[in-house]
Amino acid sequence: MSTITKDGQAESSSVGSILWMALRMSILFIILCGIAYPFISTGLAQLLFPAQANGSLLKDKEGNVVGSELIGQAFTDPKYFQGRVSSIDYKAEASGSNNYGPSNPDMLERTKASIEQWKKDNPDVPIDQLPIALITNSGSGLDPHITPQSATVQIPRISKLTGISEQELQSLVDEYTENRDLGIFGDKRVNVLKINLALREALK
Repeated sequence: MSTITKDGQAESSSVGSILWMALRMSILFIILCGIAYPFISTGLAQLLFPAQANGSLLKDKEGNVVGSELIGQAFTDPKYFQGRVSSIDYKAEASGSNNYGPSNPDMLERTKASIEQWKKDNPDVPIDQLPIALITNSGSGLDPHITPQSATVQIPRISKLTGISEQELQSLVDEYTENRDLGIFGDKRVNVLKINLALREALK
């Protein structure tokens, strides 16, 4: 234990020692947590999971990046499969939704507009066959998937506009239907961007 002298030299020495130790620890943790850890984790991710680490990007046959399989897109051309409604226009930086209640007038108006658009684009499919998922927003507003049923009900419209038979389109839906994670988690789903890329190739 230091003895404090008249001029306070021992006390100054003790404080200086503590400050020097704190500085060394700060530098150590900056190197470990701010430099070493990010470099190691990024390097391992690039080595073990390069596709996922770079955004799970999808490319067309020409090698052009067309999007990410994790983020939905708006397909305005009716000859392609349509995804879920997005209240944020699929802007990745604005992930989320308005969290409107079922009686919110804005949500009711948006839902009515979606139903009217559905009836216009899909006159051969009764409104009672319209899956609720196609007119509702996902929690993130970025969901890239639809249910197999949501894809199947769009087949009559797409067949009429593309000339591809309904049987061929159903086979395409079946081919691009992804199973539940580990066989038990979540639901079967269809990635809209992936199936539309395949549909575009079929149209060539």
